[in-house]
Amino acid sequence: MHLKNIVYSFACQAFSAVIGAAIYEHLCVVPRWAAAPPYSLSMFQGEYALNPEAFWIPIHPVTLLLLIITLVLSWKTPRRKNLLVAVSGYIVILIITGIYFVPQLLEITGTPYSAEVDVELTGRAKMWEALSIVRLFVLVVLSIALFLGLTKPSAVD
Repeated sequence: MHLKNIVYSFACQAFSAVIGAAIYEHLCVVPRWAAAPPYSLSMFQGEYALNPEAFWIPIHPVTLLLLIITLVLSWKTPRRKNLLVAVSGYIVILIITGIYFVPQLLEITGTPYSAEVDVELTGRAKMWEALSIVRLFVLVVLSIALFLGLTKPSAVD
């Protein structure tokens, strides 16, 4: 098996891990904290608070690095187009995440706990959730482009 195929497979695996974790969060975590903030934010506070950063901070650089290495190794192959779509799209997603999603999430989840529900904060949380689902959909489309690259030759004929 060629090194190109092995690295490409690892890049696909890392990208899939990002998508899998995002799906898990949207099914199990986000609906809970977004339901009635600040009352529903207790999972982010206290000694045993949820720490999603432990996953998200390392996975993105690893995934991006694997995608870029794969792009470099596959530059002169038919896979280049698929990789360019995936890498450029992922970079755009990461930029948007850093500019909007992370600051908004930290602001919402950092709101001090209260047994009262804040209607404005709940609206912001629901908007964040809806936009994050759109972001997840884009990631899934990018992953399809990435995986379709595996159907192309890893070398120039």
